[in-house]
Amino acid sequence: MFQSFFPKPKLFFLSFALWAIAAVIGWYSLIQDLGAHLSLAFLFDIHFPEALAEGSDAATQAAFAESQGTALNAWLYQYMALCYGGFIGAWVIYGGQKWAKWSVIGSGAIVFITWFQVQVSVMLNEWYGSFYDLIQKALAEPHSIELVDYYAELSTVAIIILVAITVSVLSNFFVSHYVFRWRTAMTHYYTSKWNQVRHIEGASQRIQEDTMRFASIVENLGVSLLRSVMTLIAFLPILWGLSGYVTELPLIGEVPQALVFTAIIWSIFGTLLLAVAGIKLPGLEFKNQKVEAAYRKELVYGEDYADRADPITLNELFNNVRKNYFRLYANYLYFNIVRYGYLNVGQFVPLIILAPSIIAGAFTLGIMQRVMNAFNQVENSFQYLINSWTTIVELLSIYKRLQAFEAIIDEQADTNTVNDSNT
Repeated sequence: MFQSFFPKPKLFFLSFALWAIAAVIGWYSLIQDLGAHLSLAFLFDIHFPEALAEGSDAATQAAFAESQGTALNAWLYQYMALCYGGFIGAWVIYGGQKWAKWSVIGSGAIVFITWFQVQVSVMLNEWYGSFYDLIQKALAEPHSIELVDYYAELSTVAIIILVAITVSVLSNFFVSHYVFRWRTAMTHYYTSKWNQVRHIEGASQRIQEDTMRFASIVENLGVSLLRSVMTLIAFLPILWGLSGYVTELPLIGEVPQALVFTAIIWSIFGTLLLAVAGIKLPGLEFKNQKVEAAYRKELVYGEDYADRADPITLNELFNNVRKNYFRLYANYLYFNIVRYGYLNVGQFVPLIILAPSIIAGAFTLGIMQRVMNAFNQVENSFQYLINSWTTIVELLSIYKRLQAFEAIIDEQADTNTVNDSNT
């Protein structure tokens, strides 16, 4: 499943995880402070500002913060390009695998695009704060702002959204080719072993259908996991800073970093709750594919042999299909009750925990929007397993089938090796 497409899969993914951790730690501990000395953004007239003088007014401080943020972002992009280039270059040279250009370079491109999309979410979060503060001012003081100012603020988000749409469209196009290349690699591997596996029940389905579904689902889950981790890295510091506006929780009282505390506790509770509710689903999905394969195989035999696929046999096989589906539906019934109940209640958790601060007038409408958006981003990241549970169940059933498929290939290869040595 993996070795047909990725060079040395275990080492590749382990090295990526370690490299990513080192890059993140390096950035926050040392690298970001070196931007003023090493950044090449000056070639595009982007400079780190001089230190603020004591007693600077609010306008000067705001201009400094904006200039500093722009220069730091430019330095971050350079750092990320170096990190990606170093990792990808080393693996393309060292990997030496047929599909390395697609698996290594393609994976790097997907990770970079995912990181960029998270940065767009951060920009949108900042924009919502400014925009809703503008709305609050307009509603509190009629005619205090001009219509042109309102539309000017909207035009800034239009540029961000246009970039986001363009990147998403191109990303989807690229990922479609990436997934198909992975399927191609698996298909070539399995078809080269066709004489060893042709007798296995559902062999044709596993090569024709399961390879595509496996590659697609793993890619989707992998990107979702990366997005969740990157979102946490980007928004957790934001939520941590915004927690200064919320110092008290309903029924509990004062809690340090109340927003972060609530997001973590609520997400852990939901993950454990859904894990218990859906514990039987992977086994049922796997069994479901087995009974479907047996029914389909008998129908295929019936096309070529008159003595196969008689009504009695087909009814018996279809009854197995029906029983398993009904058992699956029953399990999904209470799983979905728990899942949708949790997710719908979760929409109101930020409003509940913000209640004391809203009543006290501790922040503006713009700050409230930033808090709620950052809280939802962090909460959704922690809820990766909740949001992906049904997809993970489907992947586990496909993985079990392909794993059993490969086990037979390996077993026959070992048997042939023994026979050759005896000869």
